[in-house]
Amino acid sequence: MSITTPLSNDTTDRGVPLLAHAAMRFLVPIWIGSGFFVLFEPAPYELLFFAVFALAIVGGMKMHWRTNNLLIAILCFIPPAYIAVTQIKYGTLMEALIFTTVTLFLMLTGYFIANYVSENPWRRMRTINKAYLFAALLSAILGTTAYLGILPGGDIFLRFGRAKAMFNDPNVYGPFLMLPTAYVFQRILLGKPKDMLVNSIFFLILFVGIFVSFSRGAWGHLVVTAGLVFLFNFLLEATAREKLRMIVLAILGTIGLFIALLGLLSIPEVQELFVQRFALVQSYDGGETGRFGRQAWGYALALQTPLGTGPSQFSSMRITEEPHNTYLKVFLDYGWFGGMAFVWMVLMTLNRGIRCMAIASPNRLLLIPALATFIPLSIEAAIIDVDHWRHYFLVMGVIWGVTSGYDKVGPPRAERYLP
Repeated sequence: MSITTPLSNDTTDRGVPLLAHAAMRFLVPIWIGSGFFVLFEPAPYELLFFAVFALAIVGGMKMHWRTNNLLIAILCFIPPAYIAVTQIKYGTLMEALIFTTVTLFLMLTGYFIANYVSENPWRRMRTINKAYLFAALLSAILGTTAYLGILPGGDIFLRFGRAKAMFNDPNVYGPFLMLPTAYVFQRILLGKPKDMLVNSIFFLILFVGIFVSFSRGAWGHLVVTAGLVFLFNFLLEATAREKLRMIVLAILGTIGLFIALLGLLSIPEVQELFVQRFALVQSYDGGETGRFGRQAWGYALALQTPLGTGPSQFSSMRITEEPHNTYLKVFLDYGWFGGMAFVWMVLMTLNRGIRCMAIASPNRLLLIPALATFIPLSIEAAIIDVDHWRHYFLVMGVIWGVTSGYDKVGPPRAERYLP
């Protein structure tokens, strides 16, 4: 089945207040770009969203019917999540309410992104990609130069000797760079030869930025995401000539990245930390109080608490650290039904993305990098807490938006246009 329905002008161009429409075009890129700054909360991302949302209401942005299931999952999450707040034994009720409200807020940003993108996938994703790429490049440059000691006062962009840029944790900073990396990689594989040098430079900056996070999850995430982008494009989008080009680029690119990696590892401090972090199992993973021991005890606790324990309670109980497993955490923090609503939302997102991948459409080029990012991200959630990651819900929203507007494509072009 091939979808080639032409797309007319942006639907918000008709019958909406001109000022709100113009302001939204200006503010949305700033909002998306602000996602790299999370040194304190509420972050600019949260504050700017309120302004963007208000403009969307004034501008008459419509809610797409194909995003209804996402909204239903969010609505199903609300009652059990707030009931779980009443179960807390440690900390204050206000702290628990704030934590749960932040989770709900981030879900709503994903729902907003879904509807924003669905109105005009190509135009809206162009806006998001440009803003996100700028934020990611800036983050990677800050993190890399701080780690290499060439940025004055760069210690504020490091934690435990690892790059974190303007995030609070290297394990969040690394995955934040992944979505724009996926889109840049796709442009290298299928884009115009004249743009290859610029995109290769972008990819190298992001690659090094991810590497100096020394996050094992981010390293694995990058390998899987790049592999899926290559595989999906090779099997579904590339012509015979492009497949040959992709194979050559993959070989040359791997050699180039290997040389860059060897250059970094020639620095003794980098080599020492790399060897330490490259180990599959760290010292804090094993044992009864290690990561996996905590998770085993957490599953037993979750089975005994259908209403949940409330947010941030696990680390105040038998073990003084969080389980670092999102799927366990949501059942503890938000109760059985809140946890099921969260997992349902993740599974629906994966299902929509994979099903639409089977449909031939120009919009598949928009979907491939987003899905290739979300699949490993949903796997990574089993070893780290992602329920407060802003970019997690952004990627989720992008998948829902692109698939909801899958029949809205740009006019036919002589050459493939890449997002």
